[in-house]
Amino acid sequence: MKKILIIAPAWVGDMVMAQTLFKLLKGRYPMASLHILAPAWTAAVAQKMPEVSHAHVLPLGHGVLGLKARWRIGRELRREQYDMAIVLPNSWKSALIPWVARIAKRRGFKGEARFGLLNDVRILDKQKYPLMIERFMSLGLEKNTALPKPYPHPSLLGDATVAAQLKQRLGLNTDKPVVALCPGAEYGPAKRWPTQYYGELAQQLHDLGYAVWLMGSKKDEVLADEIIKAAPKACHNLCGRTDLKEAVDLLSTVSAVVTNDSGLMHIAAALDKPMVAIYGSSSTAFTPPLSSRVAIVQLSLPCSPCFKRECPLGHLNCLKQIAPSLVLQSLQKLMTMAEVAT
Repeated sequence: MKKILIIAPAWVGDMVMAQTLFKLLKGRYPMASLHILAPAWTAAVAQKMPEVSHAHVLPLGHGVLGLKARWRIGRELRREQYDMAIVLPNSWKSALIPWVARIAKRRGFKGEARFGLLNDVRILDKQKYPLMIERFMSLGLEKNTALPKPYPHPSLLGDATVAAQLKQRLGLNTDKPVVALCPGAEYGPAKRWPTQYYGELAQQLHDLGYAVWLMGSKKDEVLADEIIKAAPKACHNLCGRTDLKEAVDLLSTVSAVVTNDSGLMHIAAALDKPMVAIYGSSSTAFTPPLSSRVAIVQLSLPCSPCFKRECPLGHLNCLKQIAPSLVLQSLQKLMTMAEVAT
């Protein structure tokens, strides 16, 4: 196997977890060149993975069909002469480009009428593969082949030189240890710990001598503004001030992270940062942060996990009943363990 194209996920966290597949493929085919095709925001994450030789950007928004664009891209990719394509999303449109590109082996799970577009169709056994990484990795193996254990963890590469330049550009204090707070969650409000609580935590960390960075996308600026109102002088607002690659570089330099269940959670885990991950409507049963230095804070309420974007009962108790003191306690324990380990 010389050249493999992976049609990658459109969600940041899923892209991080797909690195387990890339590591498996490089272990089986050390000389193979792995290319991915993904939207710009997830392609940026793949560029931080040493296993990926090249990232092709899919110039379409999330959920956009774009038949003409996909046909054009498929024709352009014919010249790459791939030996195999692995299609991670389950949609019909995601399988179209490898077929147009005339890639000989096109592998993926049975999805939206994809017979013909794929010629190595797998039937997903959710009981056998409860984790997303297991499903991804199984597509890197021949049928009925057992997954090798232990499973690899994602491991992104931050650039210290770029991080130093970013700190200077953004006017960030480099004299104190940094805790990054990631208050966003693209999926919806039922995965977001209250901003008032993030503000209380930011103030407590500031009083303990930490620099606090608020990190997220431009969509998270409103959340960051609410946190700053709760803790006016305690934190630096970086939401929307970096692109995703730059966020990876900056996160690679922090001492610890507190985050919702989000793409940045998976990035921080792949950077092996001591991290407190706060769970509300979701669960660790399918897409847990893959790191040994994570504390999960989650309440076992009768109504959770419900996996809804918004609380169907209107109270959001699964998050509102997680006190900032509990999160701070978990964070301090993790950071103490990290200090002892070094």
